[in-house]
Amino acid sequence: MSLPPRDWQGFSMPAEYAPHRATLMIWPVRPGSWGKDPRPAQRAFVRVFEAITRSEDLYLLAAPDQAEQARAATAGLPRVTVLEIESDDAWARDVGPTFVKNDAGELRGISWTFNAWGGLVDGLYADWEKDDAVAAAFCRALGVSCADASPFVLEGGSIHSDGEGTLLVTESCLLSAGRNPRMRREEIEKTLCAWLGAEKVLWLPRGIYQDETNEHVDNVCAFVAPATVVLAWTDNQADPQYALSRQDLEYLQSVTDARGRPLHIHKLPIPDHPILCDDADCAAYSFAPGEAVRTPGERLAASYVNFYFTNKAVLVPQFGGDNAASDARACRILAELCPDRQVIGLPAREILQGGGNIHCITQQIPGQGVSDHSDLQENG
Repeated sequence: MSLPPRDWQGFSMPAEYAPHRATLMIWPVRPGSWGKDPRPAQRAFVRVFEAITRSEDLYLLAAPDQAEQARAATAGLPRVTVLEIESDDAWARDVGPTFVKNDAGELRGISWTFNAWGGLVDGLYADWEKDDAVAAAFCRALGVSCADASPFVLEGGSIHSDGEGTLLVTESCLLSAGRNPRMRREEIEKTLCAWLGAEKVLWLPRGIYQDETNEHVDNVCAFVAPATVVLAWTDNQADPQYALSRQDLEYLQSVTDARGRPLHIHKLPIPDHPILCDDADCAAYSFAPGEAVRTPGERLAASYVNFYFTNKAVLVPQFGGDNAASDARACRILAELCPDRQVIGLPAREILQGGGNIHCITQQIPGQGVSDHSDLQENG
């Protein structure tokens, strides 16, 4: 079992809604995720950059041969630092370090083993060496100590913390055969608690239908405050998501958090109309050997739970088209739950096309406090 260094005592993973020092993202170029012409996806990423830099710094990773393009795309934005660090794709949540801190404010990073969401069992591409090296490389660039948690396989999107000792995970992901098959559930739980300073792990049974990460928790359930979660939901009993969300609701109603509090559960409906890959979408990709492919009619794992907290806002995926009403409903629900932040709806169809959404492409770097940015304006 992978255990942290002896001096790890007192370090824990803050909640995402706690103050940030900055956000980490990666410039998207992989043809199998963002298409042979990645410019539509890059424009969607830039909208996320714009929203983040209103209230915190942004570190943007790019391969050396893409760094100038990334700098040009962000030239008009404040608070952006482009770092020349290679990766296989742009999923900063999963390949970047998970950060922990102690009461003195010392920050440390964790480099989990990354194997493309399942390795040789059901991984999504055949070569992930660059991705697996991102966490340590970024911590070096940031000047932050980084601990190696290998051989434990984990992605940042598969965990969610309340900052008060409770973690959310899904059984479908963490118990999948392609991650840590030799570890019992109890050993996985002990490993998570040791590295992340947690006291209790809540194991939701399932995630979002067709989520190719083996159903990451960040697409189905998230803390918005202590003892308060949003759960992806549908009232349509004919939708495959209904049974999955129903299992999660029944589980969440039966448990308490690390401090013994029952959870306040708020349903956050998925888009009313499923988002499918059409012929043109599929033709736009260029898949590498061994990479998972998309087929016409394939349902994408669209969820509004895949939002991201910044210091001053909540960035919410918007899918447009016949889901305009669903988009607005999600923003209203999150505005009621997060009254201290602006809710910013951002076009995210092109991000979803890559296989994830706003939370999947971002990774928070915890900070000490929030700067005053009185010029923050609502967008979208």
